[in-house]
Amino acid sequence: MTFNDIFKSGFLENVSSVTLLDMVLALTLAFGIGMFILLVYKKTFSGVMYSSSFGVTLVALTMITALVILAVTSNVVLSLGMVGALSIVRFRTAVKEPLDITFLFWAIGAGIVLAAGLIPLAVFGSAVIGIVLLIMANKKTYINPYIVVIQCQDHESEEKAMELLRERTRRCVVKSKTAQKGLVELDVEIRMKEDDTDFINTLAEMDGIKSAVLASLHGEYMG
Repeated sequence: MTFNDIFKSGFLENVSSVTLLDMVLALTLAFGIGMFILLVYKKTFSGVMYSSSFGVTLVALTMITALVILAVTSNVVLSLGMVGALSIVRFRTAVKEPLDITFLFWAIGAGIVLAAGLIPLAVFGSAVIGIVLLIMANKKTYINPYIVVIQCQDHESEEKAMELLRERTRRCVVKSKTAQKGLVELDVEIRMKEDDTDFINTLAEMDGIKSAVLASLHGEYMG
């Protein structure tokens, strides 16, 4: 068969179509894997605000990818048209959490592998990826850097606050300092010794300390 034969109408008649059983099986498994991806996403989410629409997108993206790959694998001419059509698609939505990109690629990859007929690989691979994400994303993160914002009245209270931080944390470094009349504000980067934030309460109750705020890198805070 030559390249010109591909575009003849007779070629389209000889292309094997997707059976109803294949469609039902692929879309059902895609829905199941998509729900598993959504479950792992909920368990590992650590952002400020959970987006339910993104969770629905993961399920729909798995099913849509499987649907597209089924159509592409059943018709060579259609696959060429799909490449041309999808090449002009542009997405402008910004992904705020880096881990969200992993779930997007996971959903797309699972849909592709599933529609290609590699069902054991899609199921086993998704299970392994889910377990790895659950283990790594739920690890204790108290050794990660935190920022402590302290408002002091004078230099003496500033020294007492820094002394307490040196005693109760693994490491502390002053990142910025703002001094005004009757007010000194410190931004201190710390590494906690253990998963215990009670030192912030002790710090806030010290004489000369107006406020103390503990903030993590992903926006959660305690003060």
